[in-house]
Amino acid sequence: MGVTLDLSRVSSAAAAAPVNLSGLTRAGLRQALIDADICPPEKAKMRASQIWGWIHHYGVTDFAAMSNIAKDTQAKLAEAFTLARPEIVERQVSKDGTRKWLIRTAPGIEIEAVYIPDVGRAGALCVSSQVGCTLNCTFCHTGTQKLVRNLTAAEIVAQVQVARDDLGEWPSPKEDRRLSNIVFMGMGEPLYNLDNVADAIDIISDNEGIALSRRRITVSTSGVVPQLDALGTRTQAMLAISLHATNDALRDVLVPLNKKYDLEHLMAGIRAYPGLSNARRVTFEYVMLKGVNDSPEEAHALLKLISGIPAKVNLIPFNPWPGTDYECSDWKTIERFAAILNKAGYASPIRTPRGRDILAACGQLKSESEKLRASARRPPPASEAAA
Repeated sequence: MGVTLDLSRVSSAAAAAPVNLSGLTRAGLRQALIDADICPPEKAKMRASQIWGWIHHYGVTDFAAMSNIAKDTQAKLAEAFTLARPEIVERQVSKDGTRKWLIRTAPGIEIEAVYIPDVGRAGALCVSSQVGCTLNCTFCHTGTQKLVRNLTAAEIVAQVQVARDDLGEWPSPKEDRRLSNIVFMGMGEPLYNLDNVADAIDIISDNEGIALSRRRITVSTSGVVPQLDALGTRTQAMLAISLHATNDALRDVLVPLNKKYDLEHLMAGIRAYPGLSNARRVTFEYVMLKGVNDSPEEAHALLKLISGIPAKVNLIPFNPWPGTDYECSDWKTIERFAAILNKAGYASPIRTPRGRDILAACGQLKSESEKLRASARRPPPASEAAA
C-alpha cells in the first residue's frame, strides 16, 4: 500500500454524507452495490458496468438519467448514493484561454484546478491532490498554504468532471478531445496521498469511461523516494520530478524535502522507476531563478546529474507572487541554459507562462482566492467601521 498521510479533519456530518460513486474504482463500485442491497453479488458486475458508463462516459449527475436501469433501482441508488458535483466557487478565464476553477468539495475544503489549452495533444488539466501542502518549497506560493488534508479519490476525479462539464466533453470523445492530458501538478504532494491518487488514475484511465491513456497522465513529485516504485507499479503514470537544483546545498533550500531524500537517493529511485525508457521518459521540472540556479555551470551540472536517464527537462520561468524574494531569470539566460541542454541531446522546452493574469500559473494556485477570503473575514479598520 502507498503512504497516505492521515491528516483528515472530517466532521461527523461529512462522514455521514452519501458516498459519491464517482470516486469508487470498479471493484469498489461493485462492492458498494452489494453492501447497499442494490443487487445480489451475481449481478453486481453487470450493474456496476452499466452505472460506470453513465457516470464516466456520459457524465450524468442524476440516477434518473440512467435509462437502462429500472426506476425502482434508480430510486434505491439515489437514496444510498450521490453523483453530485462539488460547488464551483469561482471560475476564471485568462486572456490566453487558461481556465481556473476554485472548487469547494466540503465545508472549508477548497481547491483549484487549471485547464491549459494547447498543452500535450490538445489541452492539459492540472489537478490537486491535497488541500494545501507540507513541503514549503521556498519559490512556490502554493507551498505557503498550510496542509488541511488529503483529497479523496472522488475529489480528485471531480476536478476532471468539472473541467469536462465546462468544456462540453461528455460523452467521452474518441477524437478531437480538448482535454487530452492530466498532470498532478496542482496543490499538494501526490506521493503523500498515493492511495487516493492511484484510485483516481484507475478511474480516469478506464477505457469504458473517461478513457485517458496512462501515458497521458503525469504525476509530479518533489522526491518522496520510497514511493516512486509503488507509483510506477500501481499507476503506470508518467513521472515528473520537481528538481530545481543540481546540488544538495541549494536543493535543501529550494526543496526542503531534499534534507530527507537527497539527490543521490532521488536519482537512484528515478533510475529504478518501473517502465522508464526512451518511450517513457521522466520529466525534470526546473524553475529558472535569477542568479540562483540559472548559470551555464548549473546547466552542465544538471547534465552530469541526469546522465544516462531517458529524460526531458522543462524549464519554467519563475512566476512571481507577493512577498517572494526570487526573480525570474532573464529570457536570454533561460535560452542559453536551454541551448546547453539541447546540444547534449536533451529536449528542454521553455514552458510559456500561462494564466499569470488569474494567478493560475505554476506555483500560484490558491494564493489569490485565499487572500480574498481572508480579506473578507478580516474586520474593517476602526475608522471605516465608524463611518
